[in-house]
Amino acid sequence: MNRNASDILLPHPPPTAVKCQLHYRGQRRSCPGALLVCLLASVSLECEKMLAAVAAIVAAGVLAYGYKSVKPPPPKICGSPGGPPVTSPRIRLHDGRHLAYRERGVAKERAKYKVILVHGFNSCKDFYVPLSREVMEELDVYILAFDRPGYGDSDPNPKRSVKSEAFDVQELADKLGLGAKFYLMGVSLGTHVVWSCMKYIPHRLSGVSLSVPVINFWWPSFPPELAHEVYKKQLKRDQWKLWIAHHTPGLTYWWMTQKLFPYSSIMQGHPILANERDVATAQAMSKVPNPHEHKIRQQGDYESLHRDLKVQFGNWEFDPMELNNPFPNNEGSVSLWQGHNDKLVPFELQRYVAKKLPWIKYHEVADGGHLLFHEPGLCEAAFRELLLGEEPSF
Repeated sequence: MNRNASDILLPHPPPTAVKCQLHYRGQRRSCPGALLVCLLASVSLECEKMLAAVAAIVAAGVLAYGYKSVKPPPPKICGSPGGPPVTSPRIRLHDGRHLAYRERGVAKERAKYKVILVHGFNSCKDFYVPLSREVMEELDVYILAFDRPGYGDSDPNPKRSVKSEAFDVQELADKLGLGAKFYLMGVSLGTHVVWSCMKYIPHRLSGVSLSVPVINFWWPSFPPELAHEVYKKQLKRDQWKLWIAHHTPGLTYWWMTQKLFPYSSIMQGHPILANERDVATAQAMSKVPNPHEHKIRQQGDYESLHRDLKVQFGNWEFDPMELNNPFPNNEGSVSLWQGHNDKLVPFELQRYVAKKLPWIKYHEVADGGHLLFHEPGLCEAAFRELLLGEEPSF
């Protein structure tokens, strides 16, 4: 049997080449380049398959990395294997979670006034309260502070919401025997708990004070133009932080841990947040160190900081500006303290809240910043107004 050179060189041609040979059987002598073209086509097909496989592997790697980037690690729950030890007194809630607490002031049993104090963002029950022992004795006040879920020694609450926090407060008061009613004070981002209590348990409140309460730009009653205008005054990193927490909360962990872009002015200590009054207050606070500061986020940033952002800037179950006066017969009062130079909480929106709720006693401190509550004079003035009805002078 006679065989030409092509048959000798390629005794086992690939399938594509075989088809080409059959197609060009009658033209092999006149078209010697046909087989080469078919071989190149075969190689091209194999390369495409290889590239597709590589692309699939890369895509899988990107998806795996993305999943790892957006999925927060499990919390290190206090008292659990591998978790930090429990070092504070705690109560057990009806759902099995624990809330840690700290008591200040006069003994609960003989105190005339009982106040529950709610801490803010990246803080805990041991935060700086500049009331001297003498002032607390004079006011005859018992102060109960607690670690909000996920902070300090309090268990995280994966179902935490604005609404759930009100009932945590109510159960805390009942477990510790504060009686039918108590006073409530909140600071900064912790004031969402106060708004919630005014909505869901107003009958338990004797009086309320909010200090530099953080605003949610998406509260329905805000005029869109005003909210947008003030929102755009925030640093870009904070605009993104708030937008993500509200619109795509599942990416909050990723945004707060990624290293590509600035992510939070308050966590990164941006100098734009400081004014002279806050700087002086921060210096005074540094002289009274918090020995438990290392415990604030000991269970993980996600269940403390990141959960806070998702709750505060998510969709609330109600609009605070549609609340009714919890004290229609003037049996108590609601006060709101705002610093005009507060770079975290815009006074323009705070004024609008006070306008919509005329039963709030609104105090705007001309040169005040975000640390008003930690100034001894203003802290004492807030307590005196809340408990004794004294008109503040500042």
